[in-house]
Amino acid sequence: MLGLAAGGVAWRLGAEAQPVTVDSIGDQNQTVARGRLPVFAAQGDAARLYAFAVDNPDTLTWMPCTCGCGSLGHTSNRSCYVKDEPPGHVTFTSHAAT
Repeated sequence: MLGLAAGGVAWRLGAEAQPVTVDSIGDQNQTVARGRLPVFAAQGDAARLYAFAVDNPDTLTWMPCTCGCGSLGHTSNRSCYVKDEPPGHVTFTSHAAT
């Protein structure tokens, strides 16, 4: 019975998050349901920063990035956290965490 319950929990978690992938510049990416955080930023200060990036787009969108990633297509500091926002989901990038 416990094994079936654990399997159900694993299925539910897996249904809400896509696997972590690596893009052409070496950053990890993960699409999760809105309100969730990616595995690479799920704890501590990283969790707070990534949550802030999602919840405060107007604050970070006008801030230029300071790591020089504009040449990679990043348009603001928020691009270092959020790669895309499909309906009901957020695709995060590990760029800010690394």
